[in-house]
Amino acid sequence: MGIEDVVNKGKDLYEENKEKVEAALKSDEAEGISDKILDGVADFAKKVAPGAAEQIDDVRDNVDKAVGND
Repeated sequence: MGIEDVVNKGKDLYEENKEKVEAALKSDEAEGISDKILDGVADFAKKVAPGAAEQIDDVRDNVDKAVGND
C-alpha cells in the first residue's frame, strides 16, 4: 500500500464519518483540549518572538474559532 492509497483511505473514512467528525470538533471536550494546546503554543511563540504578541494572539483566537464550541 502506497502513500496515495493511505491518503485516499483517509479521505474515504472522513467522507463516511463527516457528520461525526464535525460534531466532535464542535464538542465541549474539543474546546477544552484545543484551548490548552493553543494557549501553550501561543505562550511558546511569545517567548520566541515577544514583539509579535498581538499577532500571535490574533492567530490563536482565529484558530480557536474553528475548533470547539466557544
